[in-house]
Amino acid sequence: MNVVYNSEHYAIVAYPVQQGFELVDKLGGRTLFVLGSVALGLREAIDNIPYEERNEESIDSLLDDYCVGAARPISYH
Repeated sequence: MNVVYNSEHYAIVAYPVQQGFELVDKLGGRTLFVLGSVALGLREAIDNIPYEERNEESIDSLLDDYCVGAARPISYH
């Protein structure tokens, strides 16, 4: 498990063995785990943000789109 992105609003945790990512919406208290083609698509979407525009705002906006309707509330056990 590796934290590959961390902002005030979001974190992305990579799970290399599972070839997946966990998206953590810090303000919304939600999480979304993506695998396979969805994880690959997320990586490609981030890579496709032009380098000069790739900043916290643009990445957080992309993560907003990924989490809408799919992210689940974080629950503590």
